[in-house]
Amino acid sequence: MKIAVIGASGNAGLRIVAELVRRGHVVTAIVRHPEQVAAQPGVTAVKGDLFDQPAMARLLAGHDAVVSAVRFLASDPAKLIGAVRESGVPRYLVVGGAGSLEVASGVTLVSTPNFPVAYKAEAEKGGEFLGLLRQQTGLNWTFLSPSALFVAGERTGRFRLGTDQLLTGMDGKSWISFEDFAVALVDEIERPAHPRQRFTVGY
Repeated sequence: MKIAVIGASGNAGLRIVAELVRRGHVVTAIVRHPEQVAAQPGVTAVKGDLFDQPAMARLLAGHDAVVSAVRFLASDPAKLIGAVRESGVPRYLVVGGAGSLEVASGVTLVSTPNFPVAYKAEAEKGGEFLGLLRQQTGLNWTFLSPSALFVAGERTGRFRLGTDQLLTGMDGKSWISFEDFAVALVDEIERPAHPRQRFTVGY
C-alpha cells in the first residue's frame, strides 16, 4: 500500500515508517524538514505544513491510508481531519495518547491526581482530538492509544490489545515500546479491526 505518515521524524513516526518499509509498503514521510529524513528505499520525504489544510490535502491525495503521528499541541485537529476528508484518502489512523484511557469507570488517566503536570495539556488535547473524531460522519478513522509509558525499546511483536481501558501488566506497570506500538498500528492498517474506534496496546 501507499501510506502517508505525518510527523514521520518523531519517536513514533520513525518506528511506524520503519515497520511499513519492513513490510514492503511505500511511504510518503511528511515532515517540516525533509532533509533530516534518512534516505531509504520505499520512502519519499516531503515538506508539509500542518496548518495549511488545502496544501496538506493535496499531499495526502492518492494514498491508501494516512497516519498522523504529531503532537496534539503542535497541530490543529480540525485542519488535520479536514485535510484528510478533502484528500479522499479512505483511512485515517492517529497515534493517540494514554491520557483519555479509563483507569476506572468514567475516570480517565489524565484526571487522576498523580498524572504528571508536564504532560497534562498534551493529554487533554489528545482527548479533545478523539472526541472530534467521534463526531465525524463518513470518515473511517482509528485512534490507537499507547499505554501510560511510551518509550524506546524492542520490537517483540508480543503485546495485548484493549479498547478504552488502560492496560496494566501483572507487575502494575503500564507500558509499550515505540517499536511494538508501530507493529500494532501497521497490523491495523493491513488487517482493519477497529474502524471508527479507539483501541490501545500494551504489555
